[in-house]
Amino acid sequence: MKAEEICTHYGENPSRFAGAVTPPIFQSSLFTECEGNEGGREGRYAYTRVSNPTTEIVENKVAALEQGEAAKCFSSGMGAISAAMMHYLKKDSHVVAVASIYGPAHRFLEDYMKRFGVEVTFVKGTDTQELEGAMRENTDLIYLESPSNYLFLVQDLKKISEIAKKHHAATVIDNTYCTPVFQKPLTMGIDMVVHSASKYLGGHSDIIGGVVIGRSEDISQVAQNERELFGAVMSPFDSWLMLRGIRTLPVRMKQHMSNALDMAAYFQKLSIVKEVIYPWWETHPQYELAKKQMTGASGLMSVVFDLPGEQIKKIVNELEFFHRGPSWGGFESLISPVGADLAQDNDTMKKGLVRMHIGLEGADLLMEDFERAVKHVLG
Repeated sequence: MKAEEICTHYGENPSRFAGAVTPPIFQSSLFTECEGNEGGREGRYAYTRVSNPTTEIVENKVAALEQGEAAKCFSSGMGAISAAMMHYLKKDSHVVAVASIYGPAHRFLEDYMKRFGVEVTFVKGTDTQELEGAMRENTDLIYLESPSNYLFLVQDLKKISEIAKKHHAATVIDNTYCTPVFQKPLTMGIDMVVHSASKYLGGHSDIIGGVVIGRSEDISQVAQNERELFGAVMSPFDSWLMLRGIRTLPVRMKQHMSNALDMAAYFQKLSIVKEVIYPWWETHPQYELAKKQMTGASGLMSVVFDLPGEQIKKIVNELEFFHRGPSWGGFESLISPVGADLAQDNDTMKKGLVRMHIGLEGADLLMEDFERAVKHVLG
């Protein structure tokens, strides 16, 4: 089944809702025609912390998009990430994780999980020998993000899944960057996928949410334990907004990629640019691997400027259509000069690096915006 069909029709039955093309929002905390212990079964509802008809439609769509057996929505991306990790970890577990993962996920592993005796070894992720060398007897989880944050390092998902199985460890990947439109990690042997639905799945910068996708047995346990007991449940209204975003996901992702490729070509020609970092751009060191396991890339990229940090920040502040701010994945273009003040490169950041989310405004408009800002600052 194609992504377009899943996003527009899969899992829906308008006859259930008086023929409504768009399902209603079941903004209800409880349902009275069901005993509490039946509420976890599909089509049976007792309490929205356990299940809700609106949320269920979205969960079924995302599971189908990822070619997983089941999915559960959460009230934030970190709610989904921490639930997936906690599902596989126990006291004194060891984790191997990519160093350049999402900041709060990094902090969750390195700091918060210490209280349970959990240890983590961070690796670059691009060298499978290094990754396998970090495995221990008590390694229960390999946590991935491919492409990774800021540097967009690509991990060989098939090889890593084979390493994990060899060492009896589970694998979880944050697939927010690619979305299931451009990458399906479960088909490459990964055990569980997580998303920040606040990004592309929502697509309009108006929800906070997350999703966990995997085998039915695992997702059922996550629902009964990590989600139900921690309570990080997506609201029916956010589920409805996410459904609205998913309708146009394939169309939006293709346009984000088209605009990003145009911007990559533009930046590559600028004398003030040292490097363009985009996994779907030919100069990316892992371009061939990206082409092998992805079918496209999103609108998120990094540009390394060969300028003093103060000049980089002045250019950023002069931009009109690139808004300075965190997050990404909505309709708007965003920019963050995260490496402007860095003295030298490190494993997760480069000096002069500026992360950009290329939105849907059109590449020509964004190029004009940059031309004006650069001219104003540099003359």
